[in-house]
Amino acid sequence: MISGKVITLCGSTKFKKEFEEWNIKLTGMGNVVFSVVCFTHADNLNISENEKEMFDKMHLKKIDLSDTIFVIDVNGYIGNSTKKEIEYARKYGKEVIFMSEFIKKEGS
Repeated sequence: MISGKVITLCGSTKFKKEFEEWNIKLTGMGNVVFSVVCFTHADNLNISENEKEMFDKMHLKKIDLSDTIFVIDVNGYIGNSTKKEIEYARKYGKEVIFMSEFIKKEGS
């Protein structure tokens, strides 16, 4: 179980349901959880390139403030943006937890 940490959820915005479920689960375990601003893929939202860049920068700031990132890797899927976030987190010494591995370990 993960408890008492600041966690940023990372993954494709097509996995809205999983983001919402894990936000609730991880918060319920006693963590502070940051998530994405919006679900552009799942909700078919059109945002400008400037907005995307700003949202991406804000997401990296959330990672800066976190102890851990929790990667929503449904069916093992990790897109390019998420790969960059994982690299960024590792570069700055953040713990990286993959949902698929966590489920195997914890049975959640």
